[in-house]
Amino acid sequence: MRSNQRRVFAGAIALAAAVGLTACGDSDADSGSGSGQIELSIGTFTEFGYEDLIKEYEDLHPNIKITHHKTGQGGPYHQQLLTKLAANSGLEDVVAIEEGHLPDVLDKPHLFNNLAEIGPKDVKPERWLDWKYQAGTAKDGTWIGYGTDIGPLAMCYRKDLLEAAKLPTDEASVKAMFESWDSYFEAGDKYVEATGKAWFDSASQIFNSMQNQLPEGYLTKDDKLAIESNSAIKDNWDQVTAAVEGKQSAKLVAFSPEWNNGFKQGAFATKTCPSWMLGVVKEQAGPENAGKWAVTDAFPNGGGNWGGSYLAVPKQSQHPKEAAELAAWLTAPEQQVKAFEKTGNFPSQVEALDSPELLGSTNDYFGDVKVGQLFATMAKKVGKAQYKGPGDGKIQENATSPALQAVEAGKSPEEGWRQAVDAAKKIVK
Repeated sequence: MRSNQRRVFAGAIALAAAVGLTACGDSDADSGSGSGQIELSIGTFTEFGYEDLIKEYEDLHPNIKITHHKTGQGGPYHQQLLTKLAANSGLEDVVAIEEGHLPDVLDKPHLFNNLAEIGPKDVKPERWLDWKYQAGTAKDGTWIGYGTDIGPLAMCYRKDLLEAAKLPTDEASVKAMFESWDSYFEAGDKYVEATGKAWFDSASQIFNSMQNQLPEGYLTKDDKLAIESNSAIKDNWDQVTAAVEGKQSAKLVAFSPEWNNGFKQGAFATKTCPSWMLGVVKEQAGPENAGKWAVTDAFPNGGGNWGGSYLAVPKQSQHPKEAAELAAWLTAPEQQVKAFEKTGNFPSQVEALDSPELLGSTNDYFGDVKVGQLFATMAKKVGKAQYKGPGDGKIQENATSPALQAVEAGKSPEEGWRQAVDAAKKIVK
């Protein structure tokens, strides 16, 4: 996620080079070897699809030289970002920030340039889906990040495994099965009873999807811990852990070797699928399972968003105006459609969602379904941005997910809940 649970297509790239980076505005970098060039740097993680776009930008702007620092995993990347923010040194001119880690920088608007002030005047908030723009704006109104991609939620499923369990696979029946979490887990009980196999991959993947549908995350809008006060969180917990006790979970840790292999072995029949997950399914399930996986524009309780990032310009940049222009160009609808075609990262820009290139795009691995149109439909179902306070992503990664794994390993749901609450209280005090 572009957190530890999104868009991991390769192993981690060593951080040694990134740790040693100096601030991008030193005198040697600015000099451009005496050529008058402006040297910019951009930091990203996993796959943004920017390699060709950066070359294109340099061709369009001969006076700009761009260095791209790319980290393999989102977790280590964001740890380094926060460290360099605190040190006021070492950050790139443009930095990518994943939505799960965004709350940890939104409370530090003084460390970032306000894109409403330094960005191109023709770049307006209306370029983006409203909920995407709102999520990148700090409480004091500072526009911290230009939105890149989003992760509208759909549901992937194995048609052959549903057929083997004598569950319906026609479109209307599948949509009815995935209409609500109640209907989803009811279908899971039927699948387990018929096959003795798991319905979904892991409890945390399901729980995180449910959590992302709530108006607020693990913190209230005044940044108070809500894991106990928000009864909807506990309701989701109870429903997911009941499914675990009903043997619906394959108990596989996302992106582990066992999880990767589970796609090939048919270890589970359904998978929560934000748009970026299609590439993961295809890669891990392999060519031998082409045509067996399907995706539908139905998701329990209407859908939601899981994933997506922003490009921000730290105050450390010595070229904030040029950095903002680069970030604006990379997040323009035209460029985001190109990134989608390269990596499957789904655009957050309104014009991009209506582009013929996106709406006409298909994925033969999932039966030539029009994935662009499908996820554009799901993106427009998302209402307001969920409020995530500082530490929200850490609670997901270090509190609820480990506790759900403990339940899958045999701990009772109530014991697991207490573990999650205690861990969350240590993160947000």
